[in-house]
Amino acid sequence: MLDPKKVRIGIAPIAWTEDDMPEMGAENSFLQTISEIALTGYVGTEIGCQFPRDPAILNKELGRRDLSVITAWISTYLNEQPLWWNERAFVDHMNFLKACGTNIINTSDQSFSIQHQWNTPLSQKKVLNDDEFETLAKGLDHLGKIAYDNGMQIVYHHHMTTTVQKTNEIDHLMQLTDPKYVSLIYDTGHLTFSGEDPIEILKKYHDRIKHVHLKNVRKAAMDKCYAENKSFLRSIPEGVFTVPGDPEGCVDFPTVFKLLDEYNYEGWLVVEAEQDPAIANPLEYAKMARAYVNKYTGL
Repeated sequence: MLDPKKVRIGIAPIAWTEDDMPEMGAENSFLQTISEIALTGYVGTEIGCQFPRDPAILNKELGRRDLSVITAWISTYLNEQPLWWNERAFVDHMNFLKACGTNIINTSDQSFSIQHQWNTPLSQKKVLNDDEFETLAKGLDHLGKIAYDNGMQIVYHHHMTTTVQKTNEIDHLMQLTDPKYVSLIYDTGHLTFSGEDPIEILKKYHDRIKHVHLKNVRKAAMDKCYAENKSFLRSIPEGVFTVPGDPEGCVDFPTVFKLLDEYNYEGWLVVEAEQDPAIANPLEYAKMARAYVNKYTGL
């Protein structure tokens, strides 16, 4: 069982309103979303597209529900935009999160990404050359040092259809970056969807993992998406992602939890699964995941 003094359980609001396709779940307001999150027993939330960007409003409404801000995503473009451009956006985002009471910066580089392209298939993901990887790593170290000097930390999000998706790409990034400045998000769903072994990555990088996304994958939907060469965005309405505890999911969460306990993981466990809320009711799935995580972790 994980130590409740060191590990907290939260959820991402992406199940209520899909960040990449905000029309999916647009009817679910900020207040409804955070009220249902609190109702189901989570103690933190990541920041979604429906959330206000005023820390005073966020802190007030979340405080009323005994919820903490966990983090919010920022896209960098270190191979497409100059470093000063990335730094300016990063510092603004960092200061916003700091004002919300968190020190975790969920960072993903979107240079050459096809994540947000409706018709570009999964198979057309960009592969960085050595010079591009060097630019990415140096840029992340630079931003990571800014974060470190301000009491914050980058957790890098490996992600489908970006340039850090596969095991060898994660390996390369971890080799080129300074552990002091760049940590890793461990996302079970993106690893599984990419065809990687989540258990292998956890064993290899447990000392770099400072944030965990608990995302499940429906294998039948995943296989269909690859067979039809769908885009990442088109995979979501197919139901490729779901939550821990869904019997249709294929991620080995009991082993994940066991290893996190053995490695004395400290930080957030964040349930995350972008689904169409008209099909997968977010409150129902949040309750399902909450009960499942409690069963295996005690949290």
